[in-house]
Amino acid sequence: MTGGAAAEAGAIWLDGSFVSREEARISAFDAGFQHGMGLFETMLARGGRVMHLGRHLCRLRDSARELRLSDRLRIAPLAAAVEATLARASIGDARIRVTISGGGLNLLRDQGRPGDPTILIAVQPPTAYPAVLFERGARAVVADGRLNPLDPFAGHKTLDYWSRLAALRDAAERGLDEAIWCAVTNHLAGGSVSNLIVVREGRVLTPLARGEEPPGALRAPVLPGVIRATILEQASREGLEVERRLLSIEDLLRAEEACLVNSSWGVMPLVALEGATIGEGRPGPIVRGFREAWLADAGDEPLEASDEGEVPEILDGE
Repeated sequence: MTGGAAAEAGAIWLDGSFVSREEARISAFDAGFQHGMGLFETMLARGGRVMHLGRHLCRLRDSARELRLSDRLRIAPLAAAVEATLARASIGDARIRVTISGGGLNLLRDQGRPGDPTILIAVQPPTAYPAVLFERGARAVVADGRLNPLDPFAGHKTLDYWSRLAALRDAAERGLDEAIWCAVTNHLAGGSVSNLIVVREGRVLTPLARGEEPPGALRAPVLPGVIRATILEQASREGLEVERRLLSIEDLLRAEEACLVNSSWGVMPLVALEGATIGEGRPGPIVRGFREAWLADAGDEPLEASDEGEVPEILDGE
């Protein structure tokens, strides 16, 4: 493949081998296809460097263990495979998706025990977002659905994204940019594809995420976002008070500023919800500072690939 063709097509790694788009196939009996059993991570690369690679892959490994998808994932060789796939794509800036699906699970034969998962890494050019979204800010609708804190899969990045994509489609049909989800308790959770951060009375507030619940509380059905974590760390370094707690829609509507954060667009100001203006209806100084910090973020130090471009085994031996 020539450099130009590689830049256009990206690169794909599937279960230990580089393959073309036409060869990137999984079994019709893969549990990810048949049952939606799997997890994924989406990452951004800048200048040939994967942003926050370690954080993303640790979250993926931890979810795979907790949800009993696989307890054998090894971070360093998986990181090596990601970096090797990015290098093969010959594009410095990229969108990278790592998908871990259930593989050839046979529920009757295996009694639900995890076998070898299917591992897919896809590198493509980054998603382009209209500059106006960052200049004027995004507008959102409240999603019709609700997240369930009793669902053990809520708060993990599973393959079950249909309801979220449907909410995004509904928002787009109304000329809006995101759909904000609440839990069944009517507390704020976040966007369909983003975490929510609110600035109110000089404090930086965000809904509790999985793993942040106080003792005895219901589990939070919110994904602990990688960019959410880096922005909250930035806020603390700047001397801002940061609170992770239950938030209501009223907290959002009375906020001075708000933003939606993820690894693809970084920090997107949120200026309206259901036609109601948030703050002054335009990106505020704190959120603008968050975006500038994200644009300047160098990300984690990359994990080293193996010698001579070889990728060691990603799964521990049994």
